[in-house]
Amino acid sequence: ITSCRHRGKMAARVGRPEHRAPPEVFYSEDEARKYTQNSRMIEIQTRMSERAVELLNLPEDQSCFLLDVGCGSGLSGDYLSEEGHHWVGVDISTAMLDVALEREVEGDLILGDVGAGIPFRAGTFDGCISISALQWLCNADKKSHSPPKRLYKFFSSLYASLVRGARAVFQFYPENSEQLELITAQAMKAGFTGGLVVDYPNSSKAKKFFLCLFVGVSGELPMGLGTQQGEKTTGQVQFTNARLRFKNLKGKPAKRSRDWILEKKERRRRQGRTVRNDTKYTGRKRKTRF
Repeated sequence: ITSCRHRGKMAARVGRPEHRAPPEVFYSEDEARKYTQNSRMIEIQTRMSERAVELLNLPEDQSCFLLDVGCGSGLSGDYLSEEGHHWVGVDISTAMLDVALEREVEGDLILGDVGAGIPFRAGTFDGCISISALQWLCNADKKSHSPPKRLYKFFSSLYASLVRGARAVFQFYPENSEQLELITAQAMKAGFTGGLVVDYPNSSKAKKFFLCLFVGVSGELPMGLGTQQGEKTTGQVQFTNARLRFKNLKGKPAKRSRDWILEKKERRRRQGRTVRNDTKYTGRKRKTRF
């Protein structure tokens, strides 16, 4: 019994950070210091930032104005500065931002909860990156928190703050497929197109998830590292504009539209009923007769 209890305590200690405390509590002064003292943590953070910027597909030899969501101690911002870009970082943890200030990062820092929205004017940024932060919005840390609403508020305000043609790239750790579906659904609802890029999908250690979102135009989804051309990887998903392809998020197409009629006919076929064949005229509105 004692052994089982010990294992249970160990599991709790090494569980997902977002299950242990809200981000502003979890990232205490001691935790924040790790991001300046732990060389492995710094290396991983820098590598993921480099990959996120690569997926942004920014114009070469051009300085851009970028947003860093969940900027923390400014490690990802350091990489943006090295690449010649200007940036603004937003984070909910005072301790992490204090470390960033001590490190004298070049970007501007804002203390804020992105689940309440991005507080910038329309078309402010040329792109957005986020490293290991998005999954925190899937937790309800207060009674007033609704993860779907907070995600939608975040994505819709982010969409507005980006210039047309920009990208937003989020490296994150989805807990399960349901969480992944929740995040992508709210991103689509906000107007984004894009999809999920999975690097090294067959490796348990090197596998990384990047949500690559497009603003205003649908670009070609980048290839995941460690995959071959044409190879379909588990979890590699691409979606298009929700308003055009996804029937709207309630799951039903507009009544009496072509999709609605085709869906109804298919449902009747499954019920064993006799249904006319589909043609190019199915669902087409007839001209008014005089």
